[in-house]
Amino acid sequence: MKRAALSLAATLCCFASSCGYHMAGRDTALPKTIHVIAVPAIENKTTSYRIEQKLTAATIHEFLAKTNYKIVSNPASGDAVLTGKVLSVEAVPLTFQTQPQTTTTSAITQATTMLVTVKCDVTLTESDSQKVLFHSDNFLFRNEYELSTDVKSFFEEQDPALDRLAKDFAQKLVAAILENF
Repeated sequence: MKRAALSLAATLCCFASSCGYHMAGRDTALPKTIHVIAVPAIENKTTSYRIEQKLTAATIHEFLAKTNYKIVSNPASGDAVLTGKVLSVEAVPLTFQTQPQTTTTSAITQATTMLVTVKCDVTLTESDSQKVLFHSDNFLFRNEYELSTDVKSFFEEQDPALDRLAKDFAQKLVAAILENF
């Protein structure tokens, strides 16, 4: 009886392990002929200062860290070219904290969490055939970010915060391209 139960459990494990699911990032939807991806600077169509530089650098870093593709900046040198435009950047407060009124100051309400949304137009094109391998004219990235309540540290955190946003954006973009979502 114990052998039959053990055999049944082993059989079920075999079936469960072959259910068709796979680990994200392990396989790619890109053609096997792609070895070099050109990633020129992303265009900035917003008033957000330097966001295109941060997003481009983070995207290049993510490709290098998570894939075996060689990344270049010159479109003529790539088997595929990734182009992009930042169309909009929005930051909306989600949660607030109110500091109570004292005898010398009035109550102060500050945002403590922001929802940041970045909208982009992104295209990956095969260089030889000009076949579009991935395209989204409405690639949306959304994430929540906590803010410091200290005004001085808020300004000191601006660059690191933009770096975190760019890293998170790049992770989502590279995963979408590789899995063709």
